[in-house]
Amino acid sequence: MRVSSRWPAPPPPITSPTELPPQPARAPVKVLHVVTRFIAGAGGNTLLSVLGADRDRYEVWVAGAPGGRDARPLWERAESHGVKTVKLRRFREVISPLDDLVVLLHLVRLIRRERFSVVHTHSTKGGVLGRLAAWLCRTPVIVHTIHGSSTHDFMSMGRRRAYLAIERAVRPITDAFLAVAPEVAREAVEKRLAPPGGVSVVPSAVELDETPVGADPRTRLELGIPADAPLVGTVGRLDHQKAPLDFIRMAALVAGAHRGACFVMVGDGPLLDAARDEARRLGVDVTFTGFRPDAARIAAGFDVFVISSLYEGLGRALTEALASERPVAATAVNGVIDLVEHGSTGLLAPPADPLSLARNIVWLLEHPAQAHRMGEAGAARVRTLFQPAVMCALIEQTYARLLGLPEPAPPTGRRAATGGRVHGSQTGTAGAGAFTALFGP
Repeated sequence: MRVSSRWPAPPPPITSPTELPPQPARAPVKVLHVVTRFIAGAGGNTLLSVLGADRDRYEVWVAGAPGGRDARPLWERAESHGVKTVKLRRFREVISPLDDLVVLLHLVRLIRRERFSVVHTHSTKGGVLGRLAAWLCRTPVIVHTIHGSSTHDFMSMGRRRAYLAIERAVRPITDAFLAVAPEVAREAVEKRLAPPGGVSVVPSAVELDETPVGADPRTRLELGIPADAPLVGTVGRLDHQKAPLDFIRMAALVAGAHRGACFVMVGDGPLLDAARDEARRLGVDVTFTGFRPDAARIAAGFDVFVISSLYEGLGRALTEALASERPVAATAVNGVIDLVEHGSTGLLAPPADPLSLARNIVWLLEHPAQAHRMGEAGAARVRTLFQPAVMCALIEQTYARLLGLPEPAPPTGRRAATGGRVHGSQTGTAGAGAFTALFGP
């Protein structure tokens, strides 16, 4: 028989604190988040984790690569809300032995100096170096969030084996594993990156209150797109993972079936020039916006939102698109299939198959009523589950369990993603119930 206990809540105060003599402040639990790139995806998840932390209980820090202009808004926002930040300038996403050693030593010095109770790591490189540094410093609690797999079928066998060996080496020094979606958790267990039964699913939050629903008429005007043209688009970094060339090839196929269709790619990255060259080669007109801080506003005007990724943890852009009631055509990879139910909240195609993706998009364009209903179903699904309050409550339950502290009491209001609390109807308990209802116990 499994028995659990909860420390009783304190009784109500006898008198106002202002009438009492000064009392010593209780020392907060110090938590360091280590993330490779503090940008959208794992970085966005980390940002909301630290902004939504209960400041009465936790002192939160973030360490990671400085990044470029796409990372600057996240660093600035964290710092403006009192989060202590450490930018590790030699932090590289790829294996770089000398840089990795320098970053490891910086992390060891930081952890020893600040004496963190919890080190919480994110993404592959941040996960390996952060956990190793925490272990060397004998940090009491080490938590790792799995945002997606570091290995996939589109990389060499030697590189895949090396990555898996490195991640498996730090598995025994990890006290708790979190994953952003059920399929991501399953892959981690099957690849022996986490123990069976040792992964808790914590949905990666998105600030859905800021996500628009419905098109802004100014968007098409700004992009030079006719008001009545079918608009197909995507949002994301133009790199190998997102397969932007597959999007271009899909666009050429869809354009053959819908002569008036228009295509938009929002984002920047190393394959931008290659995508432009492929569009010219295939004779398809694609609008490339580059990096846009208002990407969610642009995507809310798409008639079909597309995910062409070869692999994907969950995809914040996907979550935002579903919240905007956009019909989605996506590749059936990793955590995407936990959000896009074929025929319910969108349509799925195999990765690296532009023809199948094009067929799904044509179907959605030719069946607008069904596409609209899929968009509504997708919005209902993600707006219930992906609130920052849900994510933060589940993370703090993990910290409390590992530290032997009482689980956080259900808050009287929904915690905002600003480090404070606002009045509302959703509590941490309600959030956990919504998670169970959608993903199962």
